[in-house]
Amino acid sequence: MELVWCYVTCASVEEAERIGRAVVEERLAACANILPGATSIYRWQGRLETASEAVLVLKTRAGLVDALGERVKALHSYTVPCVVALPITAGNPDYRAWLLAETATPAEAAAAGANEAR
Repeated sequence: MELVWCYVTCASVEEAERIGRAVVEERLAACANILPGATSIYRWQGRLETASEAVLVLKTRAGLVDALGERVKALHSYTVPCVVALPITAGNPDYRAWLLAETATPAEAAAAGANEAR
């Protein structure tokens, strides 16, 4: 199962915390990391803008990216929030297994538990 790293920019650390907490609680992401102090330079509505932002990094399954993106958009203050996914191509197998377990649906978790009991 493919895992991804989602990069999201937020207007503040508080917004990043609120979004990160919601998507982890809802199992749309296994983990949220918040990196304060980002400076972004971009074009918006024909003007060059500079803004202080917080970066929110979310680790999840590729199959959850669409739902995760929709949830972030619903919680976000921006009209067009940055939500992009990058593949996780390698890494600690135990950590990758943890990411899968923490983003499992209740049915997947139950099936995994039944398989471990055998």
